Amino acid sequence: MVSFLLPSVLLTFASLVLADTCSEVEALHYINVTRPSNLAYIEEQTQYWSTSCSALLPSCIIFPKSTEEVSTVVKILAATDEKFAVKSGGHNPNNGFSSVHGGPLIVTEHLDQADVNQATGIIDVGPGNRLDGIAAKLQGSGWTFVGGRIGNTGVGGLVLGGGLSYMSAQYGWAASLVLEYTLVYANGTIGHVNKDNYPDLFKTLKGGGNNFGIVTNYRLQGQRQGNIWGGNLVYPRTPAKDRKLLKAVRDFTEYNTDPKAAVIVTAERTNVNLVDSWIIFLFYDGPSPPAGKFANFTDINPLLDTTRQRTYADLMALSNWVVLKGEVVDIATETIPIPSAKDEVKVMEELHNHWRNITDTTLLEPGIVVSIAWQPFPKAIAREARARSPDLIEADDSVDRIIIEMNYAFTLQSSYDRMADTMEATYGGVRQRVLGWQQDGTLPKSYNPLFMNYGFFRQDYFGRLKPENRALARRVQEEVDPEGLFRTRTGGWRP
Repeated sequence: MVSFLLPSVLLTFASLVLADTCSEVEALHYINVTRPSNLAYIEEQTQYWSTSCSALLPSCIIFPKSTEEVSTVVKILAATDEKFAVKSGGHNPNNGFSSVHGGPLIVTEHLDQADVNQATGIIDVGPGNRLDGIAAKLQGSGWTFVGGRIGNTGVGGLVLGGGLSYMSAQYGWAASLVLEYTLVYANGTIGHVNKDNYPDLFKTLKGGGNNFGIVTNYRLQGQRQGNIWGGNLVYPRTPAKDRKLLKAVRDFTEYNTDPKAAVIVTAERTNVNLVDSWIIFLFYDGPSPPAGKFANFTDINPLLDTTRQRTYADLMALSNWVVLKGEVVDIATETIPIPSAKDEVKVMEELHNHWRNITDTTLLEPGIVVSIAWQPFPKAIAREARARSPDLIEADDSVDRIIIEMNYAFTLQSSYDRMADTMEATYGGVRQRVLGWQQDGTLPKSYNPLFMNYGFFRQDYFGRLKPENRALARRVQEEVDPEGLFRTRTGGWRP
């Protein structure tokens, strides 16, 4: 009897050993799976912002169409030891965060619901949406999704990281508007998480990234919106314009009292035609701003001015020019308290000169495009976020801050490690200077969390949160994912 059963037992064991998620899901015949030879696979791999992510080749790409299908995939995945990734829009350029080599990639693009209740403004939004797509779907409804600023950005990573919006001074982070998450846990079960039934998990999902499961629906509170006003100002760079624009963004961060007004102040350099310029993003949540609202910027005589009344959907579509195709992309961030008016020149110009000095060393890199964005993080954002919903970021309103975003884009994959070192020197130099100024009293001693959506893989996102919030995230992660599916088998920052 034993000798008769042995071959079948061995065959069963061998099939278990050889089983993989891709094959198991394919065998179900109702969940879409594509292999490397398939055109859908090839097309999907082009949808990352960074070609370094596109170069990581998953064993297959799985396209679930419902929460239940995601649950099925996760249950199968959990029975293997494969590395995997989950992708919303692919705008995170850190290798392995939403990309994977040799394991299954779960792509949420078919979870693209954007259903609004016209009476309440509550919107069910799927992670497969991009911001321009949601804006287009909501156009004419009178309601808006409080999301990011670049239309091509995917919803999933944006909201899990917090989500900085043109409307954040009115409503807080994008995550601040989430009322309930539909979540597939690491064991494949499905939960609906809100402030009442699981307040700790609800909080950690706001700024906690991909540590707790796969979100398949964000139920959030939309906000009323008609036409808006916005566009870009472009200036050729001069030292005089550096000084004026750095002062303008510092002053706007402190003195602007109109939460409907927002700016992003960006400097950009390339070795193509020796471009060295400033590009300013202006936004007003209304058909036109009050007279003089942006005078500190418009009075500096821009070479080009595209601002006008438009729909929000038009603004989101317009913003996609910033997405560079065919480039390796690195993004990093720092958060700084704004200096006093007395110390503005010392701080703002020193930081900007540090950035210019580092980027001088990169201008011979093929295809190089470098930029730095100064993004106001006024007290109003912290107040509005805290008033609406607890989150892991938990910024206080003791100081006005600026979120600095630093970008390098370049052509050669072989430059990846060297450019990562350059990026570390860039944000590290900012951090070192800020800590020194906080020690000597030039800057106030304040809590300056990193903004996850712009974080570089070498930065310690959770280490910059308040210790009690990091501890909360770690405890909740252990509760909802005791086997460490998300902690050990996919990329991301870990508590």
